[in-house]
Amino acid sequence: MAADQVFTVRGDAELVTRAGHLFTSVRQEFVCAARDPDTWSLPAARQVINNNMQATGLDVSKLLSPAALADEAARLHLHEVASKGVHVRISSTPLPHETIIIDRRVMILAGRDRPGPREYTVTTSPTLVGGVYALFQAAWETATDLADFLHGDAPHLDADSLAVLRALGAGHTDETAARQLGLSLRTYRRRVAELMTKLEAASRFQAGLRVGELRLNS
Repeated sequence: MAADQVFTVRGDAELVTRAGHLFTSVRQEFVCAARDPDTWSLPAARQVINNNMQATGLDVSKLLSPAALADEAARLHLHEVASKGVHVRISSTPLPHETIIIDRRVMILAGRDRPGPREYTVTTSPTLVGGVYALFQAAWETATDLADFLHGDAPHLDADSLAVLRALGAGHTDETAARQLGLSLRTYRRRVAELMTKLEAASRFQAGLRVGELRLNS
């Protein structure tokens, strides 16, 4: 791509065809601002980035809106990428456009959602790339680290609720847990159901994941 070149493509397939090589040329830094982990549906490109990051120690930063934490699968995915060294922060304000910036020299800007293939603008203009990168940095500085955001989002639980959670996490049968806590079986099961609702968990397994995620068992 020539210096200062700007072009627009329609759809992920055309983006990969015309600009996919850019993802293989990342050397130092890859930053991304998106509404959720699935905004950029480019699995081939993501795999290249992941492989390159592991091979070269690439600095990867992802800025996401709170919508990225809407379901358990997304939360687990973000925990996984963060455990691999990716910097993940949650923005306090909506992100109007999804953006990828590669080595501060190439920018890919997603157009707004509309019927049909989505448009993407690709540019190497130093002025455009530098300006958007500065905006990204400003939003990044005011965003919250993923772990801190989740911890701050933790629901308030009293000592009795935490005791039920610890018993649940220990894997005891309902009968054993109820006996150890001095509760009737019916009361124990009711409290477990109430906690699942408070933790927004669809199952006891999800409740256990949410406990670890929010560090409620500490």
